[in-house]
Amino acid sequence: MIFKLAIFAIVCYVLYRLFMNDRKKQDEKKAAERERKIQSDEMVKDPVCGTYVDKSSAISVRSGDQVLYFCSYECRQKYIESVQEQKKLD
Repeated sequence: MIFKLAIFAIVCYVLYRLFMNDRKKQDEKKAAERERKIQSDEMVKDPVCGTYVDKSSAISVRSGDQVLYFCSYECRQKYIESVQEQKKLD
C-alpha cells in the first residue's frame, strides 16, 4: 500500500514538473516575442497610459507631421482633451 502511494506521488510530481516546465517555456516564448516586437518597432507606446500596443491594431491620430498610437479610444480621447486644454491656456 505504501509502495503504491509512493509510486502515485512520484507520478504526480513528474506530471506536475512536465506541465509547469511547459508553461514556463510558453511564458518565456511570449516574453521573447513581445520583446522582439518592441525591438523591431512593431509595437508602439501609448503616450497617455504607457502601454505598448501592436502598431497594426493601435488607434492612430495624426498630430501635425507626427502619428500617435493609442491602446484604446478612451486614451485617445484623454489625449485630445489634454491638447484642447493646452490650446485654451496658450
